[in-house]
Amino acid sequence: MKTVFSILAVLLSCIIVHAQVPVKVATNQQSLLKSDNPRLQRNKELVFNFWREVLQAKDMSKAKEYMASDYIQHNPDVPTGRKAFVDFFSQFKQQPVKPTIDNLVSIVAERNLVILAFRRTLKDPRDKNKTYTTTWFDMLRIKNGKIVEHWDCATK
Repeated sequence: MKTVFSILAVLLSCIIVHAQVPVKVATNQQSLLKSDNPRLQRNKELVFNFWREVLQAKDMSKAKEYMASDYIQHNPDVPTGRKAFVDFFSQFKQQPVKPTIDNLVSIVAERNLVILAFRRTLKDPRDKNKTYTTTWFDMLRIKNGKIVEHWDCATK
């Protein structure tokens, strides 16, 4: 019986020390865009290019190309509507467009929805000298070739 408890103690200590597997980013983002369904592939490509060109590069001149004018925003920190979105993100400095999305883990498309998963690195609240990775998700709805709605897990 003592041996069983010793083994359990060792196993539990391993779980506590190694409980989290670090989140890894996708190494080949272009492969994430492929789909056997042409509509789903187009939706993935639309969101991928929107994210790189508009959101990541902060090029608001391209927002009209990707977003419906009546775009609905569920993030509590960003106003709803394409114009309000552009006004909000225009306060940030424009960056060069990159061929990839920073910290992208995966892209999933189903029906008219595209979900992006990202790696986030945060300070460990228990040890300010350490960081850990976790995952952030954004979901966008597509209608008539435009992004019409966005959800994420942001809080105020």
